Amino acid sequence: MSGPRIGILALQGDVREHARALSDVGARPVEVRRTAELAAVDGLVLPGGESTTIGRLLRVFELLEPLRAAVVAGLPVFGSCAGMILLARDVVDGRPDQPLIGGLDMVVRRNAFGRQVDSFEVDLDVDGVEGPPVHAVFIRAPWVEKAGDAVEVLARVAEAPVAVRQGPLLATAFHPELTGDSRMHRLFVDIVRSSGSGR
Repeated sequence: MSGPRIGILALQGDVREHARALSDVGARPVEVRRTAELAAVDGLVLPGGESTTIGRLLRVFELLEPLRAAVVAGLPVFGSCAGMILLARDVVDGRPDQPLIGGLDMVVRRNAFGRQVDSFEVDLDVDGVEGPPVHAVFIRAPWVEKAGDAVEVLARVAEAPVAVRQGPLLATAFHPELTGDSRMHRLFVDIVRSSGSGR
């Protein structure tokens, strides 16, 4: 049986690394740059990068409104780092005109852990992920400043939520695609399958 068709927003960020991790857990990764490509996927990954740039590119490629509609319609989406910011309902320290997709009832703080030189790695216990702690890479990472009641916090660093889930939406402040550990991607593929979107 073929795995679910998982799109990766291919405007900026670690597209190849996410594709490799998705393939490792039995999904069929495809790059998404157009609305027709978005319409053909069972789930979508929003990779890291620079959230304001990705937001502008979403408008240029006329994907912002279709993405918002897809999230409202229940498309499973996994956002890492900048992807977490894009899925938030509001951003602290963001640009006033920063486009957001929304869907997760949370407020995030951009670059919460500091600048590029403050990047770090840590082992995290993540609810829903079996086995040893997840090795997490944080690069100019956000954190969740405030989460609504419907948001399940899966992992924290110094009490700050850094991995969350709300229904078919999953987000991490870290970059699981950079470590060779595909368990976060497996969790997302399981979400896609349980949502009824995956084949």
